[in-house]
Amino acid sequence: MDLKGKKVGIALTGSFCTYEKIFAELERLVEAGAEVFTIFSDASQRISSRFGKPEEFLAKAEEITGRKPILTIEQAEPIGPTGYLDALVIFPCTGNTCAKLANGITDTPVLMAAKAHLRNGKPLVISISTNDALGMNMKNIGLLLNAKHVFFVPFGQDAPVKKPNSLIAHTGRLIPTLEAALDGEQYQPILESF
Repeated sequence: MDLKGKKVGIALTGSFCTYEKIFAELERLVEAGAEVFTIFSDASQRISSRFGKPEEFLAKAEEITGRKPILTIEQAEPIGPTGYLDALVIFPCTGNTCAKLANGITDTPVLMAAKAHLRNGKPLVISISTNDALGMNMKNIGLLLNAKHVFFVPFGQDAPVKKPNSLIAHTGRLIPTLEAALDGEQYQPILESF
């Protein structure tokens, strides 16, 4: 399915090491003609890291999309009743966000956006990025893999020797994953090595 004119939410959480790739994909989405709306988790709005400062990330998202990011639970809640997004991507989805999503916890703007969006039966795409995916978080990933309207960007072990439980999505597969999800299908293969 073509992304031209599709309204796509991109919800950013705290896996800051992926942000450079994520912003490149935001630009690709805009170039493909998608209308992009960003949502930032609480952590992504307040934590400075060696990868950058929150104010830089917020400004870059607005510059790329031409829209102010959604920053509060109150701002994210109308995604449900208005149903204005065609698809929502949690990009990156940390282990913390994955666990909360799988267990119905809605305590950040990103999780509210996901809950609000899923009530409309539209695709939610997960771009996993967590050091404990093959550990404590595997059960949560398993729950989400079996959830209705939830799709995954293909993922693999990014550092199997140094971080044997870590999984990270192939961010460059976002657009084909979104296109498949909008057709109600999981892009394959879902497991890819790095």
